[in-house]
Amino acid sequence: MKLKIHNEGWIFLVSAVILTIIVFPFFNILGIFLGIASFFIFYFFRDPIRSIPDADVLVSPADGQIVFIGESNYPEEINLKNKCIKISIFLDLYNVHVNRIPISGKIIDIKYVPGKFFRANVDKSSKENERNIIVIENNQKEIIVVTQIAGLIARRIVCDLKTNQQVEKGDRFGIIKFGSRVDIFLPINYKPMITKNQIVIGGETIISNPNNIKNLSSSISK
Repeated sequence: MKLKIHNEGWIFLVSAVILTIIVFPFFNILGIFLGIASFFIFYFFRDPIRSIPDADVLVSPADGQIVFIGESNYPEEINLKNKCIKISIFLDLYNVHVNRIPISGKIIDIKYVPGKFFRANVDKSSKENERNIIVIENNQKEIIVVTQIAGLIARRIVCDLKTNQQVEKGDRFGIIKFGSRVDIFLPINYKPMITKNQIVIGGETIISNPNNIKNLSSSISK
């Protein structure tokens, strides 16, 4: 599997490698520790190529474990009153933390909400933690909402999107550093195709198939 590192990781990786080279000749144990830290930095910021299904399905916006599936309200900050389906993904430290667009469409709103830093696998983190809410209008004029949520360790959310930007399913759009959570809100008539506690892969795992398309064999790589 071809790997690269996310741009946000280079400053940490280069700094750790330089420190390792400088320190190791004088303090071997510390140098070894810094070398190990360099490996873990690379591992955390890794950005593997993914095979994106080309059918009109929704894919997971993140790697991790499904910790919630159920009927919910949209985030109150975006003022959508109708009910929806909420799917929550917990990203542990060892997961890939690059976030991906779940469906092609247009970014119609982005709202940053300051907040607390509860552990991201508890449900109250969805409403109380620091978060970034992204509203996507798909090609059928339906609203899909993705929320990047900071966790106990994750203290920085990176989002590269802009309002009115056209996006394609599987596109990388950001990263949440060092453990986090991603919520996705779907129209109420969408049927989830994943189960609680399932491990999902960002850009690859199909989480809903609203049009019941059967031919999912073709894919592209990003």
